[in-house]
Amino acid sequence: MAVHDADIPGFRAAFPAFANPVTYTDAQIEFWFKLASCEINPVDGCIIQGDCLQMALWLCMAHIGYLMTLAAVRPGQTGAVQSSTIDKVSVTFQVPPYKSGWQFWLSQSPYGLQLWALLSAKGTGGAYIGGRPELSGFRKIGGRFL
Repeated sequence: MAVHDADIPGFRAAFPAFANPVTYTDAQIEFWFKLASCEINPVDGCIIQGDCLQMALWLCMAHIGYLMTLAAVRPGQTGAVQSSTIDKVSVTFQVPPYKSGWQFWLSQSPYGLQLWALLSAKGTGGAYIGGRPELSGFRKIGGRFL
Protein backbone atom coordinates (compact mmCIF):
# COMPACT_ATOMS: atom_id res chain seq x y z
CA MET A 1 0.00 0.00 0.00
CA ALA A 2 1.38 3.35 -1.07
CA VAL A 3 1.22 6.30 1.27
CA HIS A 4 0.76 9.64 -0.48
CA ASP A 5 2.57 12.75 0.66
CA ALA A 6 2.02 16.45 0.03
CA ASP A 7 4.18 16.54 -3.17
CA ILE A 8 4.37 20.33 -3.01
CA PRO A 9 5.93 20.83 -6.49
CA GLY A 10 3.22 18.62 -8.03
CA PHE A 11 0.52 20.47 -6.09
CA ARG A 12 1.84 23.86 -7.25
CA ALA A 13 1.95 22.66 -10.87
CA ALA A 14 -1.59 21.23 -10.71
CA PHE A 15 -3.03 24.30 -8.95
CA PRO A 16 -1.35 27.46 -10.32
CA ALA A 17 -3.39 29.68 -7.97
CA PHE A 18 -1.09 28.43 -5.19
CA ALA A 19 2.16 28.53 -7.22
CA ASN A 20 3.64 31.64 -5.57
CA PRO A 21 6.02 30.34 -2.83
CA VAL A 22 6.09 33.74 -1.13
CA THR A 23 2.30 34.02 -0.77
CA TYR A 24 1.82 30.30 -0.07
CA THR A 25 4.83 28.88 1.74
CA ASP A 26 5.81 25.22 1.73
CA ALA A 27 5.01 25.10 5.45
CA GLN A 28 1.45 26.33 4.79
CA ILE A 29 0.91 23.76 2.05
CA GLU A 30 2.32 21.01 4.27
CA PHE A 31 -0.17 22.07 6.97
CA TRP A 32 -3.01 21.93 4.43
CA PHE A 33 -1.90 18.39 3.58
CA LYS A 34 -2.03 17.39 7.25
CA LEU A 35 -5.58 18.76 7.49
CA ALA A 36 -6.56 17.05 4.21
CA SER A 37 -5.15 13.77 5.58
CA CYS A 38 -7.59 14.06 8.48
CA GLU A 39 -10.46 14.20 5.97
CA ILE A 40 -9.17 11.71 3.37
CA ASN A 41 -7.03 8.68 4.22
CA PRO A 42 -3.75 9.15 2.28
CA VAL A 43 -3.09 5.38 2.08
CA ASP A 44 -3.90 3.32 -1.03
CA GLY A 45 -6.11 0.33 -0.40
CA CYS A 46 -9.39 2.12 0.22
CA ILE A 47 -12.04 2.83 -2.39
CA ILE A 48 -10.01 5.67 -3.92
CA GLN A 49 -6.48 4.72 -4.97
CA GLY A 50 -3.48 5.87 -7.00
CA ASP A 51 -3.82 9.03 -9.05
CA CYS A 52 -7.45 9.56 -8.00
CA LEU A 53 -6.41 9.52 -4.34
CA GLN A 54 -3.60 11.99 -5.04
CA MET A 55 -6.04 14.28 -6.86
CA ALA A 56 -8.56 14.01 -4.01
CA LEU A 57 -5.87 15.00 -1.52
CA TRP A 58 -4.75 17.92 -3.70
CA LEU A 59 -8.35 19.11 -4.15
CA CYS A 60 -8.87 18.97 -0.40
CA MET A 61 -5.61 20.87 0.15
CA ALA A 62 -6.64 23.53 -2.39
CA HIS A 63 -10.08 23.76 -0.76
CA ILE A 64 -8.54 24.28 2.67
CA GLY A 65 -6.07 26.83 1.27
CA TYR A 66 -8.87 28.69 -0.50
CA LEU A 67 -10.97 28.86 2.68
CA MET A 68 -8.03 29.94 4.85
CA THR A 69 -7.10 32.66 2.35
CA LEU A 70 -10.72 33.82 2.23
CA ALA A 71 -10.92 33.85 6.03
CA ALA A 72 -7.79 36.02 6.20
CA VAL A 73 -9.27 38.52 3.73
CA ARG A 74 -12.80 38.56 5.22
CA PRO A 75 -12.54 37.53 8.89
CA GLY A 76 -15.76 36.65 10.66
CA GLN A 77 -17.93 36.38 7.56
CA THR A 78 -19.65 33.05 7.20
CA GLY A 79 -22.58 31.97 5.07
CA ALA A 80 -24.64 33.91 2.56
CA VAL A 81 -26.34 37.06 3.81
CA GLN A 82 -30.06 36.96 3.05
CA SER A 83 -31.00 40.37 4.44
CA SER A 84 -29.59 43.14 6.57
CA THR A 85 -30.86 46.18 8.45
CA ILE A 86 -28.81 49.28 9.22
CA ASP A 87 -30.84 50.80 12.06
CA LYS A 88 -30.34 48.67 15.18
CA VAL A 89 -28.07 46.37 13.12
CA SER A 90 -29.73 43.13 12.03
CA VAL A 91 -28.27 40.53 9.68
CA THR A 92 -30.02 37.36 8.49
CA PHE A 93 -28.06 34.51 6.97
CA GLN A 94 -29.47 32.08 4.43
CA VAL A 95 -29.90 28.49 5.59
CA PRO A 96 -27.58 26.28 3.52
CA PRO A 97 -29.49 23.95 1.14
CA TYR A 98 -27.34 20.91 1.91
CA LYS A 99 -28.06 17.65 3.69
CA SER A 100 -24.95 17.65 5.85
CA GLY A 101 -22.24 19.87 7.21
CA TRP A 102 -19.73 18.00 5.01
CA GLN A 103 -21.66 18.98 1.85
CA PHE A 104 -21.96 22.58 3.03
CA TRP A 105 -18.24 22.74 3.81
CA LEU A 106 -17.29 21.34 0.40
CA SER A 107 -19.62 23.79 -1.38
CA GLN A 108 -17.64 26.78 -0.14
CA SER A 109 -15.03 26.66 -2.94
CA PRO A 110 -14.69 25.47 -6.53
CA TYR A 111 -12.06 22.98 -5.34
CA GLY A 112 -14.46 21.59 -2.75
CA LEU A 113 -17.15 21.14 -5.38
CA GLN A 114 -14.70 19.22 -7.57
CA LEU A 115 -13.70 17.10 -4.58
CA TRP A 116 -17.36 16.41 -3.80
CA ALA A 117 -17.93 15.27 -7.38
CA LEU A 118 -14.83 13.04 -7.31
CA LEU A 119 -15.75 11.46 -3.98
CA SER A 120 -19.34 10.96 -5.13
CA ALA A 121 -18.21 9.22 -8.31
CA LYS A 122 -15.52 7.05 -6.72
CA GLY A 123 -17.09 6.51 -3.31
CA THR A 124 -20.49 5.20 -4.36
CA GLY A 125 -21.53 1.61 -4.29
CA GLY A 126 -20.51 -0.61 -1.47
CA ALA A 127 -18.69 -3.72 -0.57
CA TYR A 128 -19.95 -7.22 0.11
CA ILE A 129 -18.44 -8.72 3.23
CA GLY A 130 -18.89 -12.28 4.47
CA GLY A 131 -21.28 -15.09 3.61
CA ARG A 132 -21.55 -17.00 0.38
CA PRO A 133 -20.83 -14.98 -2.77
CA GLU A 134 -24.07 -16.01 -4.45
CA LEU A 135 -26.05 -14.46 -1.59
CA SER A 136 -24.74 -11.01 -2.48
CA GLY A 137 -27.22 -10.90 -5.38
CA PHE A 138 -30.11 -13.02 -4.09
CA ARG A 139 -32.14 -13.03 -0.91
CA LYS A 140 -32.80 -16.31 0.80
CA ILE A 141 -35.88 -16.68 2.97
CA GLY A 142 -36.93 -19.92 4.65
CA GLY A 143 -34.35 -22.03 2.80
CA ARG A 144 -35.49 -20.86 -0.62
CA PHE A 145 -34.03 -18.22 -2.89
CA LEU A 146 -36.37 -15.49 -4.09
